Amino acid sequence: MLLAVHTRVFVYGSLRRGQSNHGLLCRAHYLGECQLAGYAMYDLGPYPAAIQQPGAEGMLFGEVYDVDADTFRELDILEGLGEEYCREQVETPFGLAWIYLYLQPLDHALLIPRGDWSSGSSL
Repeated sequence: MLLAVHTRVFVYGSLRRGQSNHGLLCRAHYLGECQLAGYAMYDLGPYPAAIQQPGAEGMLFGEVYDVDADTFRELDILEGLGEEYCREQVETPFGLAWIYLYLQPLDHALLIPRGDWSSGSSL
């Protein structure tokens, strides 16, 4: 019998509970909420972008899920892996998890100062 391989992911935008792409996580196991230090989040309209800012005081709020291999591949497609976003591992209270970080210029994006996409505010 083969065991399913599971991967942890940290989601901070449209994949969070109550957001437009959360349905992609229907097979995932929710582990909990957490926050990461040293990141900035920007509002791109229909979804946010997070970038790493080492040494910065910015916080990034999100949720951690345990996903199967098929869901992980679907997330890579959604995020435009390698073109729009890259993946990096981060330490969470639930162990190492992958986070998708934005690769494109943020010329007209608005900073979300509290780092919480679900708050619905970039003010």
